[in-house]
This record gives sequence, C-alpha cells and structure tokens, in this order.
Amino acid sequence: MEMKKIDKRTDVGFGKKVYLLGIDQDGQKVWLQAPKWDCGWYWGFGYIERYQQNWTPSKARDISSHTHWDSSIVGAQASDDLHSKILIHHLNDNPDFVKTTLTESESWELADLMKTFYTLQSVAGLYHTGNSHLTSNVGVDLKDEGAWKQINEVLLPKVFKRIDEILTPND
Repeated sequence: MEMKKIDKRTDVGFGKKVYLLGIDQDGQKVWLQAPKWDCGWYWGFGYIERYQQNWTPSKARDISSHTHWDSSIVGAQASDDLHSKILIHHLNDNPDFVKTTLTESESWELADLMKTFYTLQSVAGLYHTGNSHLTSNVGVDLKDEGAWKQINEVLLPKVFKRIDEILTPND
C-alpha cells in the first residue's frame, strides 16, 4: 500500500533548519534537522525532532522528542508479535507514519543517502581518532587527515546537497 503524501516543508527550530518528514500515528509532525558542523571535527546529522508546538517549529517552546534516523526511522523495530521484529528500510515503510512528504522513489533514495552519511561519518571518525577506541592498547594508528578532510569537505557535502534537494519544497 502506498503511503499518503503531504506537502514538503522546511522551517527553523531553535536556530536550526528542519525538514518535514511526515506525520506519525499520534498526529505529531516529524522533522529531520539539517546537517551542522559540530565541535570543529564532525557533522551532526540524522536528528529526528518532534516539537511541543508541533505544527511550526519556529514557534515551539521546546522539543518534545529527540531521536535518531538510524534508530527511529529505519532498522529493526518491534512488531505486533512481541517475540519478533520487522526490518524497516525506508521512511515510507515505517508503520509509525500515516503520511510522509516523499514519493516511494524519494523515500528509497533518502534511505540510501542516510546510510551513506552514517558510513562516511564512521570512517571520518576513524581517520580523525586513528582507531575505534575500544581499548587504549591498539598497535596501529590509522589517522589520516587528508582522507578525513576529503570525507568532511567534499563527500558529505555532496550527500547533504542531494538530501536538501529531496526534502525542500519545489516552490
């Protein structure tokens, strides 16, 4: 069954651009926060917001829910059978939504771009720190400032540009 569509929309919540993704089963509008360069070394992105004044983030008094794309939009989620999970590949597959802003093909493309973001973010982190930091006793240092810069200054901005094109209304 195809997901019901609503118009695309952007707004600003607490000084940050947000993209409307859709409306959940509780009637709450669900927003994706635009990417932001954080702490001087990584891109903060994938943040899913619901606002107390849920229809217009720019007028909201507070955030009522803050989650992440890779844990609340896609991935394994509980099913009606308490002993099993369902795997959600893209936004329009998510049973928590009653309406989204995306066509089926846009939903798949956004899912692919988000997976690419998380992959590149992880690799950039490795190149920045030199290893995975599961222990302090690692006999190899993989720091690579050139590769880190390529990911953060070239590759991820390409991903973000396409995500912006998908989620921004064609006015």
